[in-house]
Amino acid sequence: MRNIEIVVFLVLGLSIHTLKGQTKQITNAKISFEFVSKETKGTISGFESESVIDFENPENSILTGSVASETLDTNNGLRNWSLKSGKYFDTDDYPRIRFESKQVKSEGEKLTVIGNLTIKDITKSITITFNQDGNQLIGVASLYSIDYGIKIKKNRADNLVKVKMVFDIE
Repeated sequence: MRNIEIVVFLVLGLSIHTLKGQTKQITNAKISFEFVSKETKGTISGFESESVIDFENPENSILTGSVASETLDTNNGLRNWSLKSGKYFDTDDYPRIRFESKQVKSEGEKLTVIGNLTIKDITKSITITFNQDGNQLIGVASLYSIDYGIKIKKNRADNLVKVKMVFDIE
């Protein structure tokens, strides 16, 4: 009977180890953006995530996370102060920007993640395309700030923001 218990323990232990080997978690993030029409670049930090990435079965992956809107930095103090004000990001009332995946799929070498981005309690669908480079996932996405109540320019097309995410995974 003792031998059966040992075998069961080993099999269960190996199964759990194998499952853990198939999934990865995000351990660190660097997120940058460019407001295209103004040629303004910046970063945002305060990243928190409970994502689980399954490269063998991407459809089982869950990417969720948020950043602290107060950490928005464009290397210009006056502009940062203005962007954090109630007119734009309103960081006092909306301290976090959130993302939650709805679909993850593999397309060749790329990982495509479709999910909901929430800024200032406005939620819109967004697609992020990731490439893996060693222990990093590098993702890009485009959005229009005006869709989230952040109107910098009058025309929607002039509010294009390109976002780049570099996630360390293990």
